[in-house]
Amino acid sequence: MNDEQRQEIIRRLQQGEELSPEWARIIFPPEKREYELVYHGKEREEDIIANTLAVPLQKVRTFGKNGDGWHNKLIFGDNLQVMKSLLELKRAGDLSNTDGTQGVRLVYIDPPFATKQEFTGQSEQKAYADKVEGARFIEWLRRRIVLCRDLMAEDSSIIVHLDDRKVHEIKVIMDELLGPGNFRNAVIWRRTNSHNKLNRQFGPIHDTLLFYARGAFTFTPGKRPFMRGYIEGRFTNKDKRGIYQTNYLTGPGVRTGDSGKPWRDFNPSLSGRHWAIPRQIRELCKKTLDGLTTQQQLDVLEKEGLLHIPNKEGGQPMYRQYLTDGVPYQDLWCYQSNSQGILYGTKECIDEDVRYLEDAPESIGYPTQKPEGLIARCISSLSKDGDLVLDAFAGSGTVPAVAEKLGRRWIAIDCGKLAIYTIQKRMLILRAKIGNYGTPLKPKPFCLYNAGLYDFSKLKELPWDAWRFFALQLFQCRDEAHKIGGIQLDGYLKGTSVLVFNHQKQPGVRIDEETVQSMHEALGSKVGSRMFIIAPALVFDFQQDYLTLDGVRYYALRIPYSIIHELHQREFAALKQPADEMAVNDTVDAVGFDFIRSPELEYVAMANKRKGEMLSEGVIRIKTFKSEAVVRDSTKKANRETLSMVMLDYDFDTESDVFDLDAVFYAEAIQKAEWEVRFPLESLGKQLMAVFVDIYGNEAREVITAGKFGLGDTKAAVKPAKKSREKTRK
Repeated sequence: MNDEQRQEIIRRLQQGEELSPEWARIIFPPEKREYELVYHGKEREEDIIANTLAVPLQKVRTFGKNGDGWHNKLIFGDNLQVMKSLLELKRAGDLSNTDGTQGVRLVYIDPPFATKQEFTGQSEQKAYADKVEGARFIEWLRRRIVLCRDLMAEDSSIIVHLDDRKVHEIKVIMDELLGPGNFRNAVIWRRTNSHNKLNRQFGPIHDTLLFYARGAFTFTPGKRPFMRGYIEGRFTNKDKRGIYQTNYLTGPGVRTGDSGKPWRDFNPSLSGRHWAIPRQIRELCKKTLDGLTTQQQLDVLEKEGLLHIPNKEGGQPMYRQYLTDGVPYQDLWCYQSNSQGILYGTKECIDEDVRYLEDAPESIGYPTQKPEGLIARCISSLSKDGDLVLDAFAGSGTVPAVAEKLGRRWIAIDCGKLAIYTIQKRMLILRAKIGNYGTPLKPKPFCLYNAGLYDFSKLKELPWDAWRFFALQLFQCRDEAHKIGGIQLDGYLKGTSVLVFNHQKQPGVRIDEETVQSMHEALGSKVGSRMFIIAPALVFDFQQDYLTLDGVRYYALRIPYSIIHELHQREFAALKQPADEMAVNDTVDAVGFDFIRSPELEYVAMANKRKGEMLSEGVIRIKTFKSEAVVRDSTKKANRETLSMVMLDYDFDTESDVFDLDAVFYAEAIQKAEWEVRFPLESLGKQLMAVFVDIYGNEAREVITAGKFGLGDTKAAVKPAKKSREKTRK
C-alpha cells in the first residue's frame, strides 16, 4: 500500500464513507504470485471457506440393502454448500477411500459454460457487459474449485471440463489454486463431427479437459492400438516372440560412465550419444541385469537374442522392438468416424471409446450429457478400485454410472430435480459394459440426500441430540458446550455464544421478551456484546430479528426462516429450477436453506383427440399451482408462475415406490400448450405418477390411474412390460 492509498482510506473513514470491495485486495493483499487473474469481486480463498454456509445432509432414502459400511451419495443441493459439509466429513475422517486415506481421489466436474447474456448496442458496450458476466462466472466457478481442492486427498487428481469460451481464464485460476507445477495436461476431446453454423470462424468441435494432480497420484493410462500402416510398413521381421522392428539402443548426449564406453567395436560417444537400454527388452530378458555394467548387460541381451548386430564392421547395434498392445493415451482424444480398419488388430474406429453421443444408444436426451467412454478413460487412468470419485455437477449422472461399473466409490451433487431423478433412474437400470449395454448391473447401496431443502416433518421426529446437532450445523456453529452465569450454552457462531432452545423438553413454552430478560439477568455482560438463540420459528413470540438489553443483542435464529442480513451480508436465495430446457445448465448459487413445502395443486386429467389424428392423447390440465420458498422473496408470484417442470412415470409401481422418469415437460412449453401436459396414451400403464416441481425444488406428487384418461384395466393389462417399452422423452 502506498502513501496515496493510505491517505485516501483515512479520508474516507473520517468522512464516514464506505470502502468499496476493491479496497479489500489493497488492505488485505493476497499471497504474491508470479502471475494471477485480477477481476472485480475476487474473494480471498480463506473468505470463501469462512463465508460458505455448510448445510447438513438429510437422508431421504437408501437404494439397495442398507449396511453399516460406506454408501455412495446422490445429493440434491447447491454444490458449494454441500462441499462445505463434505469438508466437515473429511475432517472428521468420514470421507475415505477403501485404503483408508481421507479425501477424494478424483474430482471430475463439467460445469455450465459461460456467456449467458447478450446485449445490443455499441460494440464497446457489449464487450463490457460480457466481461462483467464473465467475471461473475469465473468467481462463481473459482469458489467451487477451492472447495473441490480442499476435498481432494493428498495424492489425487482433478479434471475441469470446459469449452473454449472460458478455458483460458480458468487455466490461470487453476494455476493459482493448485499450483502451475501440478498442471499435467490440457486434453482435447472432440465433442461433435462438424459445426456448420459459422460466423467467419473455424468450426468449434472440441472441449478441453484441464488435468491437474498432486502428490503420488494414480496414473495408469490405457493404450490406443497402433495405425495399421505403421505396423505393416515397419514391423517386417518375425521370430518366436512375434513380429518386430529394429530400433536404436542409444540416446542423445555423451556420458562419461559405462553407458558412454564402446561395445562390439561401436563407440556411441563418437556420435554424441550413449547406451540407453529400453524397458521393453529389460522386461523380456529372462536373466537379471542388476549389478552388471552396461557392457555386461548388452552381452546378456545379445545371448538372449534381443539385439540385432549389423554384419558390416562398425555398424551400430540395434534392439528388437516387438509389437505391443498400443501407445499410451496422448492429449488428443478425437473420434474419427468411418475410420474402420485403420487401426491394427481391431475393426474399431480411431478413439471409438470416446466417441461423441450423436445417435449413441447410451444417450438419454439430457442436455450436455457426456459419453461413458470419455469418463471411463478419466476414471480408469486416474483412480484405483475402491477410490472415491466426486462429480459436483452431476447432470445426467455419467460419472456415478461409470464409477459404479469400474468399482469406485462416488459422490454426485446437483441442484436440479430433473438431474436427481435422471441419475436415480439411471443407477437403477445400469448395464455392466461401458456404453450401457451387456448384462444388468445391480449397483451397490447408495443414499439420496437433501441439502439445503429439508423435510421438516422428519426433523421434528429427531431425538434431542440429533436436533441440537442439526441446528448447530444449519447455522454453521461450532459445537462446543459451555456455561456462562450458570446457563448451559451449546456452541459458538463467529466467536459468539449460541443457545439451542430445547423445545422438546419444554413443549408449549415460548420465547418472549421476558424469557430473554431472565437470560440476560443471569448472563449480563459476561456473554459479550451479542448472543444467538436457535429455535423453531413459531417458538419465538417477538418479530424483531434481535432484542437489545443493556447494550447486548440477543439474536433470534429462526428455523426455518433465513438468517438476518447483518450476519450474512446477503439475503438467502433459493435453488431455482429451470422452466425450459435451455436453462437446465444455468449457473446456480444458493445461499442458506429452506424447508420443503408442497405446492398447492389443482388439475384435471382427461383424454383428447390428437390434432389431425384418430388416436387420443392424455392431458393433464393444470388449473392451480402456487408455491413459495420460506427464504425471503419480495415478489408475489402469480398462479402457475412458480411451475418449473412436470415429470411423468407412465407405469408407476406402487410396491417399489420408485419414481422411474419417462418424460419431462418444461413450464415454458406447458404454458404455450395452454397449461396442459400432453402425452401419448399408448405409453400409459395402469397408473402414472406425475411430479410437479416448482422453481424452488418443492414437489407435488400425484398418482393418476389410467381410468382418469378413459382407459380401463383391461387395456392397461395387455400393454408390454415397462422396461421393454420404448421410452418417450419430450
